[in-house]
Amino acid sequence: MEILLKIEDLTIRYRSARGEENEAVARVTFDLGRGEILGVMGESGCGKTSIALALLGLLSREAAHVSGSIVFQGEDLLSMSEKSLQKIRGARISMVYQEPGIALSPMMRVGTQIAEIIRAHRKLNRRQCRDAALAMLGRVGLPASERIFSAYPHQLSGGQLQRIVLAQALVCEPGLLIADEPTASLDAQSRAGFISLLHELKQSLGISILLISHTPEIQASLADRMLVMKEGRIVEMGRFEDLYRRPLHPYTQALLSRKGTAAPEAKPDQAPATQEHLVGTP
Repeated sequence: MEILLKIEDLTIRYRSARGEENEAVARVTFDLGRGEILGVMGESGCGKTSIALALLGLLSREAAHVSGSIVFQGEDLLSMSEKSLQKIRGARISMVYQEPGIALSPMMRVGTQIAEIIRAHRKLNRRQCRDAALAMLGRVGLPASERIFSAYPHQLSGGQLQRIVLAQALVCEPGLLIADEPTASLDAQSRAGFISLLHELKQSLGISILLISHTPEIQASLADRMLVMKEGRIVEMGRFEDLYRRPLHPYTQALLSRKGTAAPEAKPDQAPATQEHLVGTP
């Protein structure tokens, strides 16, 4: 499998107002293949979102010290200028946040907000941007209609808003989508529909997804491989099926033994199950 993203020895230390440093991520190393869904699982505060923000270059240099390397499509993101990173965000790497309100302005029509992403990265006129935004509404399972395009965020349901945010993230056809707890704010029905949509889009677009979620059921439904984080470190990684059936680390065992986690079905295009990596023992 072609490697799209390679992270090596990524360490993130946050600085307090007193100048003290707190290590949030400690020498994390992993890669992500083209067209692969890699799950990142762990409880709140384990460093999952910090990795995503570092990948996008969204950590303030005054507040955080980031070291190691993040190589995306052959380019080291940590050595890039802010101007270069702006060209990548939304065009080659996009992110879907837990709360749609983070990404959507309450004062703008949702269709316009999708179209503005296109205008920022593509040399298209307003009509072309509008047509592309309407087409993307259809791709994410919403009616490609004037009613949806012209709606304000408060006029749509939570499930619809999360699909609008997904449309924003995908409209420029990025190679990598970071999904940070994308179903946390959704009800059970909307959650199931959104998971099904992500799986369908992964198949049709061939996009790679870094899926951040502490929920085993979501990882079981989507992830090809998974890494488990605890206190800023990767403690175990491998195919979800392998980790579910034979977890080596006690922390992985505890996460995957939560009531209601169904046993995953083996994917037909994968090799027979093998025991994977026990990375650390914090």
